[in-house]
Amino acid sequence: MIRELENPSYVVDPSIYHRFDERNTVFSRVEGDPNASFYEKFVYDNSATVVNEGAPSYSRRDFARIMASWTVYKELQGSWDRFQGFPWSPLGGPDPVMEACGKHAVTDQAEMSQEIKDTAVMFGADLVGIARLDPRWIYSHDSQGDPIGIPEHCTHSIVMAVRMETRQIMQSPGFPSAVATGVGYSRMAHAISCLAQFIRSLGYDAIPMGNDTALSIPLAIDAGLGSFGRNGLLITPKYGSSVRLCKVFTDLPLEADRPIDFGVMETCSHCGNCASTCPVGAISHKSAPSFRVKSISNNPGIKRWTIDPEKCYSFWVTNGACCSNCIAACPYTPRTG
Repeated sequence: MIRELENPSYVVDPSIYHRFDERNTVFSRVEGDPNASFYEKFVYDNSATVVNEGAPSYSRRDFARIMASWTVYKELQGSWDRFQGFPWSPLGGPDPVMEACGKHAVTDQAEMSQEIKDTAVMFGADLVGIARLDPRWIYSHDSQGDPIGIPEHCTHSIVMAVRMETRQIMQSPGFPSAVATGVGYSRMAHAISCLAQFIRSLGYDAIPMGNDTALSIPLAIDAGLGSFGRNGLLITPKYGSSVRLCKVFTDLPLEADRPIDFGVMETCSHCGNCASTCPVGAISHKSAPSFRVKSISNNPGIKRWTIDPEKCYSFWVTNGACCSNCIAACPYTPRTG
């Protein structure tokens, strides 16, 4: 049973919470934090050793698929970090209709919002929601240490979820599950790049992003896509946490969706499958969420189950690729599809 809420289900303590610095993410700390136990230890450092051991689901071909799965993401990622380009034509030069007709007039925000959702699905999104942009979720600084400021006229966040292939996720922590992750990132890079260009061709600003610039999970909760889970991920009603998230900030006049509740907090409080299946004990077994954090890579001030990201990432390095055990074990994750 899914019900709409007036306000998001998460709890924030304003006396503790502050905008998160992207330099504190695990992936930034790999290269930027000499005090981290995983400093200069990269995900694929151990991959050759793992491949040579010859275990099932860890073959040379499996690893080659991981490398291939990231291709589109790698090619597009440089164009989406807070990029605001003038609309262009694929034949070269500027968008001719935009030049001749100017900004597209939006007289019905609800109708425009549905157009955005339909278009996002055309470009590869499986779920789409819209929220008023909450500035609390914007990173204070990017991974290079530069302050992040989003133009005040960009008032809405369009959040998209791209599902990952269940058959591959269920083979975690083997390499096929990491292929599903890479394909998810490549699909989300394509979706946000294309959706942002659609918005610009209507005469409005669009700032596409993946994991950079702002926190994806609370933005997705605001946009009505799901709820916080014990595994530290967004859980959606249709795909569980077997999704990758991306978003576009814009000044296009839109109608916001409402956050939802479908019993995730209650389920997670007594389930614990993800915690039991984590190979390094990075997920809490406690019955109730709290404001406790385990690392500077957890942002304080949000009531939730926090994972230990240092343990999690360190296992990825040992494994030779990322792990999705917590996604595979979640009862909300579809068993087929």
